[in-house]
Amino acid sequence: MCETTSSSRPRAMISRAALASAASAAVDAGGRVADLRRDAWGHGVLAVAHAVTAAGASAVLVDSFVEAETLALEGIEATVDGTADIDPLLLYGLPDSDGALRTRPVMRLAGRILSTKRLRAGDAVSYGYTHRVATDTTAALITGGYAQGIVRALGNSAEVEVDGVGAPIIGRVAMDVCVIDLGDLDAPVDSEATYFGGTGPAATALGRWSAVTGLTVAELITVAGTHADRGWES
Repeated sequence: MCETTSSSRPRAMISRAALASAASAAVDAGGRVADLRRDAWGHGVLAVAHAVTAAGASAVLVDSFVEAETLALEGIEATVDGTADIDPLLLYGLPDSDGALRTRPVMRLAGRILSTKRLRAGDAVSYGYTHRVATDTTAALITGGYAQGIVRALGNSAEVEVDGVGAPIIGRVAMDVCVIDLGDLDAPVDSEATYFGGTGPAATALGRWSAVTGLTVAELITVAGTHADRGWES
């Protein structure tokens, strides 16, 4: 079961199983201190702190003394100084510089289809009409825009995953929404559109995002994770 929300923002779904597995793999690979700054890279500092210390980490690195004191009440040693030496790509299940995953992504960022519209060949979409469809198709408006970390450069340059199939983001990304091309895919309103993460085609999408935007996967996932509604899934 997945937690749901009525918010128009995308959802950062944290996998319990992936978090536990990735934490164990990261600790086993070496290091004793995990980087949990910026709310554990958008994943939620408390949950990640519990997972990584349960896997054998001795301490975590956080942003503030308030966070350190809160974790101390949970029996977790936290510091605001020093250097983290546990591999964060392993801990959070993020693609490396070659776009490869060594652990399953812990976060899955998912939007929701708000509406769909049939388009004829030549029709344009979104602000400035930077994209015209080549053939008759169906477009969908989905939650998630540049205010939530869906960087504007991703328009016409990246895909989301809908029902296990890739659907390109078309036109300019707006503040809170963007448009995708569903093609022949039958996806009703309220269907999920996964931006990155999970176990399907979008699992390694952050590697593509990094190549398109020039930002690191750390920057991308932290912004997206901290501007989404967080939930949990298996």
